Amino acid sequence: MDNKLQATIDIGSMSCIMLIAAFESTQGEEGQDPRQVLVPKLQKVKICKLGEDIYEHGRISEKKIEELVAVMTSFRMDLHALGADIKAVAMTEAMRRAENQDEVIDAVEKALWFRPRIISGEEEGKLTYRSVKEWHGEGIVTIDIGGGSTELSNGETTFSIPVGALKMFKAMGPIPGPEYKKFVKETFKEVSFKGMTKKPVYLIGGTGTALAMVFLNKQQFDYKAIEGLEMSIADLDAVTTRISNLSKELRAMLPGLENGRSDVIICGLFWLKSLLEKLRVETFRISTAGIRFGLLYPPEPEPEAKPKAKKIPPWLKKKEEENSAEESEGA
Repeated sequence: MDNKLQATIDIGSMSCIMLIAAFESTQGEEGQDPRQVLVPKLQKVKICKLGEDIYEHGRISEKKIEELVAVMTSFRMDLHALGADIKAVAMTEAMRRAENQDEVIDAVEKALWFRPRIISGEEEGKLTYRSVKEWHGEGIVTIDIGGGSTELSNGETTFSIPVGALKMFKAMGPIPGPEYKKFVKETFKEVSFKGMTKKPVYLIGGTGTALAMVFLNKQQFDYKAIEGLEMSIADLDAVTTRISNLSKELRAMLPGLENGRSDVIICGLFWLKSLLEKLRVETFRISTAGIRFGLLYPPEPEPEAKPKAKKIPPWLKKKEEENSAEESEGA
């Protein structure tokens, strides 16, 4: 790998994110060879709320397509100005459900000069896990709360839940009421967290970034300050209460909650707490990584399939043992 600037774009249900990054060599520890680390150089986030159209109409409206094209055009201008090579453009939950997928894909390709692809929820979760694992190691669980879906992964098991902050907001309003308890119970009925409990948890996505910025009172996004930030459930409760007690206008003035994210943040925080309780942890960390990083790493080799043990019927096993005993006697 060289240090050529490379770019990816994540077109989500709530926002569109562009990453420009480069692989750089870092000095390894004593006795170890230098390793290549992916270092972000520029990240831009634009709120697009494609999911709004999906939950109301099942398709992306002409107005939203025009807004998306304008965002992609601005991203392309940044990419060309910096001389970055675009490597991948991924579309997630909103586009997985859109009736007019081809129309939106064609419009984005025309604006960006690069054809995007729709990825599955499982692939989204795997890419997110890969991006966090590269920075923080294995033995972790990643939670990616987006606008329309949530992905969890421990590296071996990955699954997607069709619940996100924007989707909850459209169903429940800015602050979930008594119906939330029933909603969570029904949602978790079909979900198994086996193999994921009591492990270090890393939260990814707009909900996590906004939570960190409010918690730290950071007026500007600073990935170095946010990356790896540890918080407790008590911290989460305090931030949720603080935000919930503010008017809509004051909430929008908090760091990280501009451009419409203030509408959905409380739903995202309620959902996060429910997930943490299911994972049986008291603390969690924030990561600024995500699928946009995972898309830049080379594919990992597939694990070798373990040979299946040959099942021998009891009667045949007994016969083989008798034959073996006879051969031993005759030797």
